Amino acid sequence: MSFDLPNTKAIIAAALAEDLGVSPEGLLGGIAIPGLLARDVTSASVVPEDAYFAGVVTAREAGVVCGLPLVADTFEMLARGAGMPGAIEVFPLVAEGSTVDPGTVVLEVEGPARLVFAAERVALNLLMILSGVASEAARWQREAGETLQVVDTRKTPPGLRALSKYAVRVGGAHNHRDGLHDMVLVKDNHIRHAGGIAAAVAAARAAHPDLAIEVEADTTEQAVEVTLAGADYVLLDNMDNATLRDALHAVHAAAKRVNAAVVTEASGSIRFERLAALREIGVDRVSTSALTLASPLDFGLDEVNP
Repeated sequence: MSFDLPNTKAIIAAALAEDLGVSPEGLLGGIAIPGLLARDVTSASVVPEDAYFAGVVTAREAGVVCGLPLVADTFEMLARGAGMPGAIEVFPLVAEGSTVDPGTVVLEVEGPARLVFAAERVALNLLMILSGVASEAARWQREAGETLQVVDTRKTPPGLRALSKYAVRVGGAHNHRDGLHDMVLVKDNHIRHAGGIAAAVAAARAAHPDLAIEVEADTTEQAVEVTLAGADYVLLDNMDNATLRDALHAVHAAAKRVNAAVVTEASGSIRFERLAALREIGVDRVSTSALTLASPLDFGLDEVNP
């Protein structure tokens, strides 16, 4: 299976530059930067310049592997910055999105030791963070089943929004809006300033007729008002199961009355343990920050027959 990987060059360049204490512009431009590998003061001091490394990256925990293309791109970007394009070879041994057990070797790495060591941490960090997100996404969506979609939120590490959402897709869960620009999401503060739910939906529809509109509802009455106002999604926020069931029935009745289609989303206080009940209640989807704020999955790079 293939996944739509976002452009990651700027992210990788920023991470390498942060580690080596240089500006990312040269790394982004793919030009040789004099003295770049000397910035890894440890390896430059104790590893011979002609030392060669051959090793493997191994999963130390069970989970879903995500970020393999970024590992290769990280090593290649540093190699180009050091004036040695193509000097590091990376051989993936599993497919992106594979489920692995502890001890599974996911890729092989070969090249000049100083190069490998200088890029190792950035490459593994990206692999660990994204695999953690993908693994949690897979866990939640598996528990939710086929009829209940699990979607992410905008609660992502700064600068890693696109990659975090990519990892959610790799794990088999779903994306909410990318940011503030691609969907209207009206919350309680917006409603107060707009003068009410109907006024907020009307204003948003007039300003952005091409965008989907979602409106937050804290009560059954608000959920009905959102539906009658013509929103595309109603966000049932911080409701317990009993309230959620009542709100869902009311929304469906209101939608039928005006011949409208509305998607229902539960959010707030959504715990993994509630998924079975939410599926039974019949809500269309749940949103949670647990996916993109998941703990990293542990991987290690070890030399083979040193």
